[in-house]
Amino acid sequence: MAACACGKSFEQTGRATWYGNLFHGRRTASGERYDMHAFTAAHRTLPLGACVRVTALGSARSVIVRINDRGPFVRGRIIDLSYAAAQSLGMVAAGNAQVKLERIAPQRQASAGRVCSERGT
Repeated sequence: MAACACGKSFEQTGRATWYGNLFHGRRTASGERYDMHAFTAAHRTLPLGACVRVTALGSARSVIVRINDRGPFVRGRIIDLSYAAAQSLGMVAAGNAQVKLERIAPQRQASAGRVCSERGT
């Protein structure tokens, strides 16, 4: 897969962390308010609105998130997940996990426009 975040295909492996209550309700880089209960994430280079499948390498659990913020800005981390996404991956207690990221195409829905979902991927 391409290493460039600007292309349609994208894969990356590295350390994920999560952020929660401290940032809940604050504005994200996309302009929306951070909702720790939504399936969103922060990434340094992927376009805002991009959909990403995040797979925890230790457990093979995966979750689909939408990029709505920038970060993480700590060396060795590739993505900051929302609390809900981290909880689904089983990494809340540990605080971090080794993950694989795969960009996926958003799905079209009449009522909500483009959304990130598992269907059709």
